[in-house]
Amino acid sequence: MTFEAITNADKTFVQIRSDIIAGRIESGAKLSEPELSTKYGVSRAVIREAINRLAACHIVERKANVGARVVALSPEGLIQLYQVREALEGMAARLAAENMSADEVAQLQDLLVSHKSSIIGSESYYQEAGDVDFHYRIIMGSKNEQLINVLFNGLYHLVRMYRVQLGMAGPRVTKAFDEHLHIATAIANRDGELAELLMRRHIHYSKNTIESLLNNELKG
Repeated sequence: MTFEAITNADKTFVQIRSDIIAGRIESGAKLSEPELSTKYGVSRAVIREAINRLAACHIVERKANVGARVVALSPEGLIQLYQVREALEGMAARLAAENMSADEVAQLQDLLVSHKSSIIGSESYYQEAGDVDFHYRIIMGSKNEQLINVLFNGLYHLVRMYRVQLGMAGPRVTKAFDEHLHIATAIANRDGELAELLMRRHIHYSKNTIESLLNNELKG
């Protein structure tokens, strides 16, 4: 499911998507085809295609008489998104406990070992998209194509906007990592019910942290 950029249009789409998710293009910002064309050194047709694809990823929205804008991060949007995420990723964790192969479970645990070394003394727990993302591995491990499609094509990049720009920081870093460990252990033990419960709690706690950070940012 990891997307590999092949054409110039693909590369531009991936680059703009990365800049939006990381906040280098701010949430709520208007997207100007001429400005983006100059910035990324491509034609306006390529930019137009990229914007259409970004809209399909739900991180860009088009409004009448306004044009294309990056989705604004808001407390209301966060709550609605994470309510859906909690239910669907909880299901994914349960299915992963049932369907992941022994090798996939071992790779998930190895991934957390690599994460542990990277967060020691760190104030953030940032995971790149794709195979090095703990949640990505579990969603893929569900082996449910409908669920994978809904999460990746409908929610994944919008979730990453909140996670990357407002996510795990400070004391939440070690707590979130420990929660990942417990979820992985439940999956390894083939305890789908526990894996689902732990994942739902993990996402709920993360939502509370991000909501607090977002509210503070809006007040500031």
